[in-house]
Amino acid sequence: MVKTKAVMIGAGLSNMAAAVYLIQEGHWRGENITFYGADMHGANDGGETKDFSDEYWNKEHPLDNRTGYVARGGRMLNYRTYVDLMDLLDRIPSATEAGMTAAEDTRDFDAHHRTYDIARLMEGGKGIIDGGKLGLNNKDRVLLSKLVLMPDEEETKLDNVTIAEYFKDDPHMFQTNFWYMWETTFAFRIQSSVQELRRYMHQMIYEFTQIEHLVGVNRTRYNQFESMMLPLINYLKDEGVTFISNRIVTDWEFADSAMQDEITVTGLHVKNVEDGTEELVDIDDDTAVIFTNGSITDSATMGDYNTPAPENMEYGISAALWKKATERFYNLGTPDKFFDDRKNSEWVSFTLTTKNHLLLNEITRITTQVPGNALNSFISTTPITPLGQKDVNMSIVVHHQPHFTTQKPNESVIWGYFLYPRRQGEFVHKQYIKMTGKEMAQELIGQLSKVDPGPNNIKNHEAEILDSIVNNIPVYMPYASALFNNRAKSDRPEVIPAHSTNLAFTGEFVEQPYQMIFTEQSATRSGEIAAFHFAGVPMDNLVDTPRYDKDPKTLMRATKKMFS
Repeated sequence: MVKTKAVMIGAGLSNMAAAVYLIQEGHWRGENITFYGADMHGANDGGETKDFSDEYWNKEHPLDNRTGYVARGGRMLNYRTYVDLMDLLDRIPSATEAGMTAAEDTRDFDAHHRTYDIARLMEGGKGIIDGGKLGLNNKDRVLLSKLVLMPDEEETKLDNVTIAEYFKDDPHMFQTNFWYMWETTFAFRIQSSVQELRRYMHQMIYEFTQIEHLVGVNRTRYNQFESMMLPLINYLKDEGVTFISNRIVTDWEFADSAMQDEITVTGLHVKNVEDGTEELVDIDDDTAVIFTNGSITDSATMGDYNTPAPENMEYGISAALWKKATERFYNLGTPDKFFDDRKNSEWVSFTLTTKNHLLLNEITRITTQVPGNALNSFISTTPITPLGQKDVNMSIVVHHQPHFTTQKPNESVIWGYFLYPRRQGEFVHKQYIKMTGKEMAQELIGQLSKVDPGPNNIKNHEAEILDSIVNNIPVYMPYASALFNNRAKSDRPEVIPAHSTNLAFTGEFVEQPYQMIFTEQSATRSGEIAAFHFAGVPMDNLVDTPRYDKDPKTLMRATKKMFS
């Protein structure tokens, strides 16, 4: 049903994409679009610590020294697959590079700073591991091939099947270099959905042949708030779009209809985060409601150098609103599949800022590569899983510096994460989730010392490195991997649910044909679909999704790589 106005619940990438397409393809006036959100950037954040609102910080230990930088997470781009994202960024000006679109800015930077990681895997006592040797045996190859070759119409056979269950007769898979690289590149766990693994294998099959170097990874000039979100915000504000921050939509008003399954939103209950007051926002017949129904950074908390990030046990605010809609209508998915199982979705990340380049130079020496190319995983030499197997301890990303526009020339910023935050540190003997920023830095130095145990060991410089740290911000994210949680295909709503007259769902918790979640591609695509639907733009005008899994040459190269 064609509309002329829109209310956006959530101000992340998907809804901002929807707004751009409504304006440019639907020829809407920007003043007819209003955003409500707790913040105005979504999960693609990044900035100085002082810029983050109080809701994220450790309430029990007030932080007086809010210095340094923080990004709760980071995203890798891929031009060949992220076609909708690049189309979107080509429509808006860069926020930092005059005369360029945001897409031209990213392509220009990436052309001069190509990714070629030669230290993709590192292991204590062995140093850099040759990730090009995937380590697959014939059983691994057969099971992976079955996933890739499975027809789309048979995908529901993988409903509610975990990766561990799919490979239950093949534990060897989880001790291969392939798995270590896949696990840390995309943040899969063995308890994640094998349906999602299949989609990644389909859409990223050409990366299979070069995963050890990540040459297909493209990066933005700066952090993704300044290089992607800020251009969107600037453009939409210039077009007259209204952004109302510190607001949470807490409940719905739906029309009573003779058709019990017809979904028509008539009002939204909106809470002011600052003073707790609530108002009812009426939704008229000309207005669409476009809702991002889940966020991987909901309920995130932060610590600092001397305090760990506390656990926030609140159910995600966007998922809570989604859940209220599912209590009324049967075809809107199952939020609890994603937001009621933290043990399989939580992460702890950290953003480390230094006042000199000593740590950066040590990482450069150990990995034998310059900043901007490294996505390094450290693998324990001792069994750390319940099965007595080795696995990844931690991962770091060393971006090209500066990573923030306000970063000083003498400062370095490094990001890292623990995919399994309940595991025990090897050098700081407590769970990662309970570590302060200082202790995470000590664990990082210890892990690097295992990789390079010679006379120039980084441990010799530990005191000096710790003294150089301006801050190290631990971030607890209970839902960071929630989008990979085990589920059935019907557990996510479609962008435009059946019988909906004015409600659309966007983001990483919606069901889209062929799309793989946890990507700016799927987020942008969902917003594009919602915009086209409500603006009356034919779906044939959507950006074409490439299907590399149908290309014989790509499949042949992937098959050859399996035997490396």
